[in-house]
Amino acid sequence: MKIALFAAAAFVCLSPAAASAQTAPAQTAPAAKFNLDTPIEMLVADEKAHAVLTANFGGDIVENPAYETFKAMSLNAVAPYAADKLPAELLKKIETDLAAIK
Repeated sequence: MKIALFAAAAFVCLSPAAASAQTAPAQTAPAAKFNLDTPIEMLVADEKAHAVLTANFGGDIVENPAYETFKAMSLNAVAPYAADKLPAELLKKIETDLAAIK
């Protein structure tokens, strides 16, 4: 009798429904398409992300004479070299605007 109860309990615990309920991945919000670690050239390649940069910088970043030098870098990587052009408040605004892109 005890063996039958143990076997029944083991069957219930090991059934696919019970196992999948225990191992189901947690639902998480999808990651933003772009962020401050995205290379600038990838941002420029996307129409909406490019518009975010243009609006926040007040002009097209591609027209910057040094664009070829920094285009493979992210905004976070460039920020220490251009603290006057990329203050924390501006980076936060750009980050928010980029996160809104779907």
